[in-house]
Formats: sequence, structure tokens, C-alpha cells
Amino acid sequence: MATTHLSASKNGATDPASPAAAPVYPFSAIVGQPDLKLGLILCAIDPTIGGVMVMGHRGTAKSTAVRALAALLPPMRVITGCPYNCDPAHPAAICPHCSPLINRRRGAIAAQSIAVPVVDLPLGATEDRVVGSLDIERALVDGVQAFAPGLLARANRGFLYIDEVNLLEDHLVDLLLDVAQSGMNVVEREGISVRHPARFVLVGSGNPEEGDLRPQLLDRFGLHARIVTIDDVAERVEIVRRRMAFDADPHAFAAQWEKEQHKVQRKVRAAQRRLAGVTLGDDALLAAAQLCVALEIDGHRGELTLCRAAVALAAYEGHTAAGPHEIRRVARLALRHRLRKDPLESSGDDARIERALAATIG
Repeated sequence: MATTHLSASKNGATDPASPAAAPVYPFSAIVGQPDLKLGLILCAIDPTIGGVMVMGHRGTAKSTAVRALAALLPPMRVITGCPYNCDPAHPAAICPHCSPLINRRRGAIAAQSIAVPVVDLPLGATEDRVVGSLDIERALVDGVQAFAPGLLARANRGFLYIDEVNLLEDHLVDLLLDVAQSGMNVVEREGISVRHPARFVLVGSGNPEEGDLRPQLLDRFGLHARIVTIDDVAERVEIVRRRMAFDADPHAFAAQWEKEQHKVQRKVRAAQRRLAGVTLGDDALLAAAQLCVALEIDGHRGELTLCRAAVALAAYEGHTAAGPHEIRRVARLALRHRLRKDPLESSGDDARIERALAATIG
């Protein structure tokens, strides 16, 4: 399945990838990195989890996995001509393009299917390019004030990917997290006041050697996947073998993995449909609260993320209820970036979480 890739050019413009472009690397062909793959899948099943922060060394399949996952998702229906990718079944009342259609709708709204967008946000992007700004061309030619949508508009109902997010200016990271959480972009500048839908899965990646995000910003990512360079010789050999085969003939390699791709694709689709019917048991709620208390997690985002991720995991694995077992499975992803830093603590974050799990859930 194809996926729409929007990458920024030198002047900040974004253009869809050519239809004739080679397929993306198959998600199911990625060797190892279970935290990375599980975190992305859970956020694709339930975007309210709050996105994924992926930290790891260069060349550990961070960006490959993001683009590969989007290719697994089913095409989405959008209103024809809407720059915000609005759903024809549920047009957004705040959408500048679709709200007039809702008010005067007679019959069906014209719609089309597109691939799930994956929008790359470059480090040099300005705030105007990200949130949108005054359409200078229309202002000069037509003499009217009009809004030119930015990258957040293109990312609605898809993925917004920021490579080297730890090098992005803090005010932009803060803005992106605010929009991702609210699902709405508000632009008020230069005589323009616009609100439009902006619901997307925010994925940030970075190299820990180049610095971390401030704890206040890091805490607002739903999940944190820590990626390490694989040191198993057999797996390293397999990584190189698969990558060289893909580079030599992407179409043949994709065809080789098509069966496995469809298997994961069916599980993700089924989980998305099943999600609303999965119940969260009181024992799971109790386990999440006890775990956060034991780890001295500040605030309540920890419990909320734990519970949402546990429900998404249960849906992915075909269960109708989420319990302490699912809480245990997602604990490291949901809590490792929320731990207080203790200079006297000799063990790593994952070891602290495992000790707390043993003391609370058992």
C-alpha cells in the first residue's frame, strides 16, 4: 500500500512523493527494536495516547519505522478540495473549508481516498510555515486577506514526524505539543483569525548524544521508545542483508514481505475497530495508580497514558478487556521519560520500573 510522504524543500514548500517512487521499506521487515514498533502501532491504533518520542543512535531505523508504519494503515476518505483532510463522514465544524459545506449541504459531499499523510517537519521551519500565515499572493493579486495553511494542516489525520526533535527550538516543540493535544490549530495574526482541525500522531526522534528535550516537554509525549544499536551478530547480518536486498530491488523486496505486511495490517485495522469496545478493569486502574505512586511520577499523565496504551494493546492482541498484564507490558514505554532524575540512583530507568512492577503488580 502506498503512503503519502510530504517533505520540505529548501523554500519550505511540501510536495507529495512521486507516484512512481519506490515503495517504502516494509514495517514487518525491520529487525528487532520491539519498543519502537510497539509504540508506533499503539499510537496508530489510538492517537489520543499522545505520540512517540524515539531516542537512539543514528542508523537505528527510527525514520524508516515511522514511514513504514504509515504504509500499513488503510487509505482514508477526505473531502475533495479540503486542505485539512477532513473526514466526509464527520466534517469538522471549525474547518474554514468545510463549515460552509455543512451549513448548506444538500446531498452527499464530494470525497476521495488518499494515503495516510506523513509530514516531515524540517529543523529550519519557521513558525509561520508550521502553523500557517497570510496568503501573500492572494493579498497582492486579489487584495483580500486569506489564510495559507501550514504543515499542521497537511498533517491532520496523519503523522507529523520531526527528526532531531531535541535540536528544534523549544517554543516550536511546545506549540506542536499543544496542538497535538488539543487537536486544533489557532492562528491569530496579521488581521487573520483562523481555527482548523489538526489531529495527528506526533513522532519525534533524536540522538541522545546531541542533548535531551527539557523534562517539561518530554513529559508531554505519550510514549518514549529508547532504541539501541543491536549487538547480536546474527541480527546485524540480517539487517544488512535485508537493506541491501531492498536497495537493489525495492519492488521485489516489498513483494517478498507482502504476506507479513498484510498480517500486521489486518491486526492494526481490527484493533482500530475493536478499540471502543475494550474495557479497562478496576484492577488495571489500581495497578497503574500504584505504579505511578511507587515511581513518584509527577502529575497524572502517567496513569492516563498507561491506561490508554494498555487498552490499545488489548485491542491489538484481540482481547476485550485490559488488565494488569497489559499495564505491565506498556509500563516502560509510558513511564521511563517521566521518572525523576536522581543523581544518587545507580540503576537505569528500566531497572527502576522493573523493581516497581515487581513490588506493585508482581
